[in-house]
Amino acid sequence: MSFCAVLFMLLLMGAPSQAGDLEAFPDLNLNDPGAVQEAARVLHEEIKLAARPQTYLLIDLVTSTIHIKGRGVELHRVPIVAWSAKALHNLKGTHRLIVRPPVVRRKIDPTASVEQEPISLADMPVGYTLSFTPALIIDVAPVAGENPFQWLKARGKAWWRSLKDETLSLSTGQSATQGPHLQLEVSAEQAQSLAWSAVDGMALVVRRRADK
Repeated sequence: MSFCAVLFMLLLMGAPSQAGDLEAFPDLNLNDPGAVQEAARVLHEEIKLAARPQTYLLIDLVTSTIHIKGRGVELHRVPIVAWSAKALHNLKGTHRLIVRPPVVRRKIDPTASVEQEPISLADMPVGYTLSFTPALIIDVAPVAGENPFQWLKARGKAWWRSLKDETLSLSTGQSATQGPHLQLEVSAEQAQSLAWSAVDGMALVVRRRADK
């Protein structure tokens, strides 16, 4: 067994009791040092997050799933239909959400005689951008077949960012430092569910594929 695999096993054995329900990546190939090292990094970050009463996100690009978790226990799972990424090598540690999805809140009529419905899951957007610190941008869009406009809008954002980076490189003669960027396609319903779960300061850990 490789050193990385041994390190991963030690992290599992050293996990605190409140993180006892952490998944041990059953898909992990222990003969792949890069995959084991990445899993050990993610597990180390998740153990720290699971030690506190908070919800957090784990985006697993190996299994194409988004996990909303608390105390190491999965509360909700969002399947990723498709994804693309840039500069994932610059992505490390835990990120904190600083910009949540915009929500158009309903206007409350104080003179109304009937009870008015509060904001609900149906009011959540299906296409939006999440910004984190340290620098990480995630564009969430529904699959093209469900909402072509939002899908094209997300693609347009990514294209515009790439164009600005290339323009900056040409004007300065230096390669622009590119921050990590993820594009995620999920069902419209799941996009709304993810937006509903997002709160200021929410923690995020991303598990990368070993070949990325």
